[in-house]
Amino acid sequence: MSLSTSLDGYTVWFVTGSQGLYGEETLRQVAEQSREVVEGLSGLPVRVEWKPVLTDSESIRRLALDANSDDSVIGVVAWMHTFSPAKMWIAGLDALQKPLLHLHTQANVELPWAEIDFDFMNLNQAAHGDREFGYIQTRLGVARKTVVGHVSNPLVREQIEQWQRAAAGWQAARTLKLARFGDNMRFVAVTEGDKTEAELRFGVQVNTWGVNELADAVSAASDSAIDALVAEYEELYDVQDELRAGGDRHQSLRDGAAIEIGLRSFLEAGGFGAFTTSFEDLGALKQLPGLAVQRLMAEGYGFGAEGDWKTAILVRVANVMGAGLPGGASLMEDYTYDLVEGDEKILGAHMLEVSPSLTTQKPLLEIHPLGIGGKEDPVRLVFTADPGPAVVVAMSDLRDRFRLTANVVENVEAPDLPKLPVGRAVWKPQPDFATSAACWLISGAAHHTVMTTAVGIEVFRDFAEMAKTELVVIEDGTTVRSFQNELRWNQAYWRLAQGL
Repeated sequence: MSLSTSLDGYTVWFVTGSQGLYGEETLRQVAEQSREVVEGLSGLPVRVEWKPVLTDSESIRRLALDANSDDSVIGVVAWMHTFSPAKMWIAGLDALQKPLLHLHTQANVELPWAEIDFDFMNLNQAAHGDREFGYIQTRLGVARKTVVGHVSNPLVREQIEQWQRAAAGWQAARTLKLARFGDNMRFVAVTEGDKTEAELRFGVQVNTWGVNELADAVSAASDSAIDALVAEYEELYDVQDELRAGGDRHQSLRDGAAIEIGLRSFLEAGGFGAFTTSFEDLGALKQLPGLAVQRLMAEGYGFGAEGDWKTAILVRVANVMGAGLPGGASLMEDYTYDLVEGDEKILGAHMLEVSPSLTTQKPLLEIHPLGIGGKEDPVRLVFTADPGPAVVVAMSDLRDRFRLTANVVENVEAPDLPKLPVGRAVWKPQPDFATSAACWLISGAAHHTVMTTAVGIEVFRDFAEMAKTELVVIEDGTTVRSFQNELRWNQAYWRLAQGL
């Protein structure tokens, strides 16, 4: 089964609340105007599907159950066009398991002041109908996003799109199967985590396979398949001469291609959307997978190095959330700093595994020694991430909960790096280097992250709300003192939120 990262198969249901008090003519107008609102939401990345107006408890509950059972439905948008008594919504909201967006809007932009009568007032009651709905959501503790404004407003559409993308990421997590080849890097703390809790919280299945099962799939790669893939490499990348046919190291490129073919076949056969490797557990593999991992991430797979399954989840989720947008998502690691006062930068990279989706330039395909792993020299793509806005996000297991820590950053032009033959990025963090690093450290955030250049921080805020997971953000305006206080408040809140 090949992996899909497209949003085309997803749907969001649009539901409108009313009641039978106003008569059939009013309900007909409600339906007509709610259809017009849905038409105003056409062109969003996820199709919005209109549903008949809801006027009683049983129809509301039934819609919630239907949404829950339809895997193509990733969320529900609700609007109270007229006054919909909120007690009718209790059973439905209690049953709903899909993300909810409360759209506080109305049919018209401007009021027809000279024509307003009580028929108009009875029809256009969202101003207080949605407040009734907001109350019952809060009373029930319903996680949701609230968007206010007319659908013709670009900011409203932008917020709905962000929520849609987060909902798609949440759906991807809920259906994700993750294959670990080997275990975590020895003695490392932050890559550990509770896999059972991860399945309860995010829905992802995390399990382990022996690396030699992967090696068997690699050894099964046919010469013809390897020939075809090597030809693809030579078309897409600037391939080092010694790796080309007739070159001294051409066999290494063929070995890298066999790893990609075997890894892809293993993942597709098992329905996996994410995976991890470990340089300490390579079994019969000839190389640490580099090129194969980079290309699979660029196609939408999640990946974590050194057994880091939590980061692999984030890479897959970010790939889905950014589907169809410029940029991409990748494993990233803060490696070293440029501490020139007033111009501090972070150089991020990894041994081999950074996704070429972060660049629009043609990567180099090269081979170089790797001082760890005890295997043959691995092939890899070499490039620098394009300048522009990005977000880096880490997931930490704090024993009683998972914490997402995010930093808004700006990738910048990198100096020439002739002796660093890996994929890399250079960035300036918000609000400044010292504040960013201090907050990251006191948050207990991991050194492995996902870097995304496709979606911004608001999508992660929506995702965290859906997942009922702590998110702390380092951005413009953050101070160490305010961040410390937020962590202290969160400690109390999240412990209480888990219940006794």
